[in-house]
Amino acid sequence: MKVIRFHEHGDAGTMQLDDVEQPTPGSGQVLIKVAGTSFNPVDASIRAGYLRQVFPVALPHTPGIDVAGTVTALGEGVTGLQVGARVIGFLPMTADGAAAEYVLAPAEALAAAPTTIPLADAAALPATGLTAWQALFDHADVQPGQRILVNGAGGAVGGYAVQLAVQAGATVVATAGERNAERLRGYGAQVTDRDIDGVTGRFDTVLNFAPVPAADMAALAGLVRDGGALVTTTTPGPQDDPRGVRSISVFVQSDAGRLAALVERVDAGRLHVHIADHVTLDELPAVHARSDAGTLSGKTVIVS
Repeated sequence: MKVIRFHEHGDAGTMQLDDVEQPTPGSGQVLIKVAGTSFNPVDASIRAGYLRQVFPVALPHTPGIDVAGTVTALGEGVTGLQVGARVIGFLPMTADGAAAEYVLAPAEALAAAPTTIPLADAAALPATGLTAWQALFDHADVQPGQRILVNGAGGAVGGYAVQLAVQAGATVVATAGERNAERLRGYGAQVTDRDIDGVTGRFDTVLNFAPVPAADMAALAGLVRDGGALVTTTTPGPQDDPRGVRSISVFVQSDAGRLAALVERVDAGRLHVHIADHVTLDELPAVHARSDAGTLSGKTVIVS
């Protein structure tokens, strides 16, 4: 089968298209014929070696932590799934990923795929959708009537966070470029420019999904009300704030039950999955190169 792998840590040039044997599922695993995976910035960080102490991977390594596809074989002890099931999942960070024609996945990480969108597009939901949910509700405990700022709302995580926060009854202000402004207004957000200097007022929670310098994180913390929360997936926020502002760094955790609940929202038309681009498997190294250069925007789905 065809896979994309990097044989050493480094730039996108370390990635290549390889032919390998199709794997066999072990106990608790299923084999999935991949319809799609998606690019996440953490994929590039793992490839470059920046996270090797946190997520050590065996080389050569196949990236792709999101998967959408069809179950083709069951390992010993797997129940609740059958061959032919269409599934999505957030794969273990250190295992070989879904930038391949087939991938092994823990059965416990999988949920039924949405039925209202193309199967490959459903690969844009697991990691980013779960990140948005966990940032909003597990860490920030967003409540109806609160005022929320989403910085970096034009990205995949930010788009889900805006939708979920609005549906939770919060008033949402979103920073985004003009390319994404109308889409975010359609989700129910008030949209302001990406320059946070133009943001006024205080917020119960500020959610940051953009890579920003430490000085900007201090400015974001200054927008939080006394005792509120600054929740970030990128640069850590300031600690020991004299006003009692909590700075929380988030890293997504696998949760098949929550993923199933997000799928229900997609199928009910309450959660929109936005795709910026589709590419083929052999184009994935170019996607990594654009990410490294800072020219990649929005969610890219890789179809097998």
